[in-house]
Amino acid sequence: MSMLDKLKGMLKGHEDVTRQGVEKAGDAIDAKTGNKYQSQVDMAQQKINEQLGTDNKPPRDTPPQP
Repeated sequence: MSMLDKLKGMLKGHEDVTRQGVEKAGDAIDAKTGNKYQSQVDMAQQKINEQLGTDNKPPRDTPPQP
């Protein structure tokens, strides 16, 4: 079992908290680097959210926006 699989298991059911943590960490990195690496940090945040299954998907009850 890979480390990512272990993390996924531990975070299951806590997707909102995980998303908030990833965003907060990215914001802290941006602040420390003066947004010098903002595009790379944003890309890393997106990839992490995709891997964890928390990639800002709209709730299922919400109809698609036109």
